[in-house]
Amino acid sequence: MDPRTRQATEPLTTAHETPAPAEPLIDRVSIALHAPGTDPTWTLTPLPGPAGLRALDVHAPGAPVEIRLSVPLGDAAGYWHPQAGWHRTLVPDWAGRTTTCLVDGPAAGSLYEHSGATVLTWAAADPVTEATVRHGVSEEHDTHVVHLRLPAADRPHRLLLAPRAPSVAAALRPLRTHLAAAHPPMPVPDAARVPVYSTWYAFNQDVTAEAVETQAALAAGLGCGALILDDGWQKYGSGRGYAGLGDWEPDPAKFPDLTAHVARVRAHGLRYLLWVAPLLLGPGADRHADWAAAAPRPASAPGAHVLDPRLPEVRRHVTDLCVSLVTRHGLDGLKLDFLDEAAVYAGDGHGDVGHAMTTLLDGLRRALEAVRPDVLIELRQPYTGPGMAPYGNMLRSFDCPADATANRVRTLDTGLLAVGGAVHSDMLMWSADAGEEAVARQLIGALHSVPQISVRLDAVPAAHRETVRFWLGWWREHRELLLDGETEPGRPDALYPLVTAVRGEECLISVHGDLVVPLDTTAHRTFHLVNGSARDRLLVEATGGGGPVTARVHGPGGRMMNNPLTSLPLLPEGPRPLAVPRGGLVSLTLTEGQR
Repeated sequence: MDPRTRQATEPLTTAHETPAPAEPLIDRVSIALHAPGTDPTWTLTPLPGPAGLRALDVHAPGAPVEIRLSVPLGDAAGYWHPQAGWHRTLVPDWAGRTTTCLVDGPAAGSLYEHSGATVLTWAAADPVTEATVRHGVSEEHDTHVVHLRLPAADRPHRLLLAPRAPSVAAALRPLRTHLAAAHPPMPVPDAARVPVYSTWYAFNQDVTAEAVETQAALAAGLGCGALILDDGWQKYGSGRGYAGLGDWEPDPAKFPDLTAHVARVRAHGLRYLLWVAPLLLGPGADRHADWAAAAPRPASAPGAHVLDPRLPEVRRHVTDLCVSLVTRHGLDGLKLDFLDEAAVYAGDGHGDVGHAMTTLLDGLRRALEAVRPDVLIELRQPYTGPGMAPYGNMLRSFDCPADATANRVRTLDTGLLAVGGAVHSDMLMWSADAGEEAVARQLIGALHSVPQISVRLDAVPAAHRETVRFWLGWWREHRELLLDGETEPGRPDALYPLVTAVRGEECLISVHGDLVVPLDTTAHRTFHLVNGSARDRLLVEATGGGGPVTARVHGPGGRMMNNPLTSLPLLPEGPRPLAVPRGGLVSLTLTEGQR
């Protein structure tokens, strides 16, 4: 049944669904199962290891099943899930509805209290199969519910349950580890972990070989290590629509020799990726008649239809197309866009879309690695979950042009369940009349991910380029801390205003509001405090004993604001303001013998 039809015919609230007996499950969580025509059962088993994960196995042979979890509201503050977007507080159960499959976000969620501590954190062990989820506050029962509907299967359905934890990030960490073992990620070469220049916001579809080469030379000098040529390179790629997609041949007026152009860009030391949306087909394409029968449903992308990945001929076509682009033009990789459009076929009764996409992507990865072993593949929210880990090594935030807050939230959201791949920001853009602090704010919003830049670098002031140079250089210097350290962003509904990354004795805290910044001097020797707030100071509170520290203060454009050789301030316990320009940072290092 189409999910929209099911939604229109099902009861408005979960309290009016067909009753099923509830039983205690774990902590204060209850479980009920509903599977018409069979007698479903469940077992709860501790998984090996110190993390305390448990496996909930539900047996409903040959029948669709609904797993219903319920927990008293208590001090609940919000519910995070991979498709939450901005709806990360509590919603009523008549409003909380999502559909999931391999390319449309994994089935997972975490209910948390005002302290940030979690009450219920779960994930489907199978991230591929189509599923639907209802979640939210049951007004009738004073509970928060999660109802997961799964199709008939010949094996038990498994949910992973994490123990209560101090935060959503802490609860999801062992789930990521478990899912990484079950879905070994694609190798992540160093080239997937370097800043990127993208053409999209800088040019949209009005792009040419000459213009890209100008930006490539500048971007390489500022610290970028890769370039993505986005939409507009192909024939009929104009007008911001997608009615011309399907041929995937270079526009001869824009790129008369794409292969030679790629070589010139790569000569600057940049890896080269090309944008392609292989499942989209528009009526303006020369090959539309050849493939129209395989694309019966329209895409949400305006003007295009979606090739059905369940058809073997479509899967062969996509693989052949992508391999041909890489080999013909000497590419380092591809930006695979609009894969989530395949979900338009979910629930139509003609085969599981997630399993079809698994088959397609398995074959595509093998074919690409056969011609380019270190191939780079960019995926985009919502298809960045654990099930996609074997198929991409660059996991990008969904589009949020010029929105530093959204970039911060979306990259951190992606990282909460990312397995293997390097999390990338959406492309950063700003206007030429912006101040240095506004440029720095965009870069700080992407700090806990791999930054992607998309402005015309030859058209912005020199001060902007110096700001980019400083922050990309500083990001590269601290890349292991930012990408590999243990990150704690705090409560999802607060939009992560204080984000901490820790690696060994080094601690980085990005501050995005007028907040008190805690510094535990017993745990760390060096603190990097990044001022993403709107004030020219940070308020810090040291614990564990104060003492002298060296301080290095940089402004938003990188200018040193003090002399670190003579500045040895005393860092006492308790609150203290530090003069740090907005868009700047301070690095504090405890002098020897203080710890």
